[in-house]
Amino acid sequence: MKKVLFTVRYGADRLDKVRELGYEVKFIPEGDKLTNSKETDDADVLVTYFGCYNLDIDKMKNLKYIQTTSAGLDQLPKDKISKNSIIVANNKDGYKVPIGEWIVKSILDIYKNTYRLHDQKNAKIWKMDTSVKELAGQKIGFLGTGNIAKEAAKRLKGFDVEIWGMNTKGRDVEYFDKCFSTYERDCLFQKCDVIVVSMPSTEDTKGIVNKHTLGLMKEGSAIVNIGRGDLIVERDLLDCIDKFRGVALDVFEEEPLSVDSEFWEKENVLITPHNSWCSDKNVERNFRMIYENLKRYIENEPIKNVVDIERGY
Repeated sequence: MKKVLFTVRYGADRLDKVRELGYEVKFIPEGDKLTNSKETDDADVLVTYFGCYNLDIDKMKNLKYIQTTSAGLDQLPKDKISKNSIIVANNKDGYKVPIGEWIVKSILDIYKNTYRLHDQKNAKIWKMDTSVKELAGQKIGFLGTGNIAKEAAKRLKGFDVEIWGMNTKGRDVEYFDKCFSTYERDCLFQKCDVIVVSMPSTEDTKGIVNKHTLGLMKEGSAIVNIGRGDLIVERDLLDCIDKFRGVALDVFEEEPLSVDSEFWEKENVLITPHNSWCSDKNVERNFRMIYENLKRYIENEPIKNVVDIERGY
């Protein structure tokens, strides 16, 4: 009988459904109590988020498959996974709806000045703001055209905007009016009114938003980052922050963001604590994905969302 270790809480009823598939199921929550032991080290499958921070997978000799509940892979020991030939599947579709909505919200916050109006409300100031802008007619560029970007682009279509995207080869993608290759990235930065950073962090993408590309952007343009903090060179962004109508940052190079960070002091910067993925529907949506993949694995069928751990996606 295959054994699966869950370090993420999904409730007794859901774990019983996994047992009905033919697994022996163990649940140990992530945290200080999660350490290598006989209960962990004989698992064939690990369903986890941050569990690898506490577990040494070199000691888990039976481990063949890790199902992460996140889209990103930063929390995984990539060298050990490669060395032990462990299959990894991520949750790339699990958060696309809430993050897609968050991107739309962030752009509207910048264009409608809602964050400033919120400050006025807290100060009990009744003052009309006539500097709000319409989103219609603007050009929005996405760095990355994966599932999250597609989900946001689908929702933005109703705002009468033009949507551009950048991916490795410039391939056409649904909901995007134009797509460009990574070699043509300067065009997006020059022409777009909003840049949405929505790609994974790899050796090729780290620092893609930097002094050069920021310098290409229009005065009064906007940036939204829901990808990874290291995709933006933060010092370069701070050095030219005043040129932007607004910058919405949900991720940072170091998290939590230091209280000493200059970003806190910038009026046109919207700061949120890596919150874009949160949703009341995440648990059920994520479990459906996990259950389907566990069913596929025990029935020797291809697993969905298998990633290339070396490439990072």
